[in-house]
Amino acid sequence: MLSRLLGRRRDVRYYGAVVDLVQEQESPASRFNDETRSIYYGIYLHDSDIRVGSCDLRIGNNRSLYYAGNIGYNILPPFRGHGFAYQACTVLLPVAKEVYGFQHLIITCSPENIASRKTLEKLDGKLLEITPVPPDHWLYKRGETVKNIYEYDL
Repeated sequence: MLSRLLGRRRDVRYYGAVVDLVQEQESPASRFNDETRSIYYGIYLHDSDIRVGSCDLRIGNNRSLYYAGNIGYNILPPFRGHGFAYQACTVLLPVAKEVYGFQHLIITCSPENIASRKTLEKLDGKLLEITPVPPDHWLYKRGETVKNIYEYDL
């Protein structure tokens, strides 16, 4: 069962063993974001106000999300190398299932991003493919031309 503190939207906190996720923002689906609703979280050291990064959950299953993934994360430089992205995902995967009804989801990384690839492998996802990103995709336009696509059954 998920443990969370309810209150104002920004006070929703999901607790993990190492890090907690605090919901900070929600963006509705629109033409500006490929019709994808997204929930944004701050990643904090467990039971503290020390922010180590951020992550987001992208709701849906479409062509854009196949390459971008349902989950994205970013760990602040001073906190990298401590497994916080992995820990954040271990909190966010149950949220995706229990709160948003996901049965499975996609997380992707660029092949040269060794740290992210190790995180996705440690999460025990199934590597579906290593594939070129279509030239019309927003990832391609920012220089991400190949993606490792992992699937996670929840």
